[in-house]
Amino acid sequence: MSGPDHHGGSTVAGLVGFSVVICVYTEDRWEDILAAVASVRAQSLTALETLLVVDHNASLLDRLAKEYKETEGVRVLANAGPRGLSAGRNTGIAAAGGEFIAFLDDDAVAERDWLRHFAEGYADPKVFAVGGRTMPVWESRRRPAWFPEEFDWVVGCTYKGLPEGRVRVRNVLGGNASFRRSAFDAAGGFATGIGRDGDKRPLGGEEAELCIRLARARPDAVLLIDDRAVIHHRVPAARERFHYFRTRTYAEGLSKALVARSVGAEKGLESERRYTTRVLPAGVGRGLRDALLARPGGAGRAGAIVAGVVSAAGGYVVGSVRARRAGATFSVTEIERDAAQGGPR
Repeated sequence: MSGPDHHGGSTVAGLVGFSVVICVYTEDRWEDILAAVASVRAQSLTALETLLVVDHNASLLDRLAKEYKETEGVRVLANAGPRGLSAGRNTGIAAAGGEFIAFLDDDAVAERDWLRHFAEGYADPKVFAVGGRTMPVWESRRRPAWFPEEFDWVVGCTYKGLPEGRVRVRNVLGGNASFRRSAFDAAGGFATGIGRDGDKRPLGGEEAELCIRLARARPDAVLLIDDRAVIHHRVPAARERFHYFRTRTYAEGLSKALVARSVGAEKGLESERRYTTRVLPAGVGRGLRDALLARPGGAGRAGAIVAGVVSAAGGYVVGSVRARRAGATFSVTEIERDAAQGGPR
């Protein structure tokens, strides 16, 4: 790779630049949003643009528009679809001018070489998506002793059990991910009705559903996770509590039921089967061992893993029944690039 590229529209190893999409919905995260944008603007591989997509919040839209009015390379957009994260991402994709589109959570900051590590993956033309590693930043300044690393996905972070290094995966995790634009041409956008809508349930699953659809549309497509592409994700105190843990795992079960309905249970639960039969039993064993050795939190972690599995399974059963009775409540639309974009700038 060549040295840092400080020209947004130029290329690295022949690659056209990245558009970074940050979806936002509440002024309560104002400082987090500013920090997220600042981390993108500080990248060693300069982004072509940063797109802030505001989810049906006129006050936040106006405030951000004023904040970045004079800032080159930052655009503020209103979500052009229904309320929710999936439609916000689709709005960003349609407006993006880059050949590669990266997504960053609004309460996370990216390390300086985040985009550069993504770009390295795309040197292979078969690679259609590259994700990264998301590290928790606990508001209490330390991980709760009872909170198992195997369930860090509950707080939007990389969890124990994912393979290390740069490896091929079924799906990337949406808060720290990138896609080749042609991935959306092949598979369409994120499905609305599956992902987050503020703090409402269900709270996830849209990334897995999209990636499975992409693999069906392009069987030759390679999806990677490169754990050198690191972001740091803030975990507020409210999400360090067992009540949130239980609620979030239940919501994940609801989401997985919708994903399975969309793409079939075989693919929709492929990774989850390995996770529940291999990773989680090992985690319970470590927790019980730590408890026998009088190490803090061992019994709590083992118990939390069991409780999380039961809660997620309950959500899946309820979600499956609801889906069969009410039919699908999500939809997938083609992404049409905004006419003003034309192509990469």
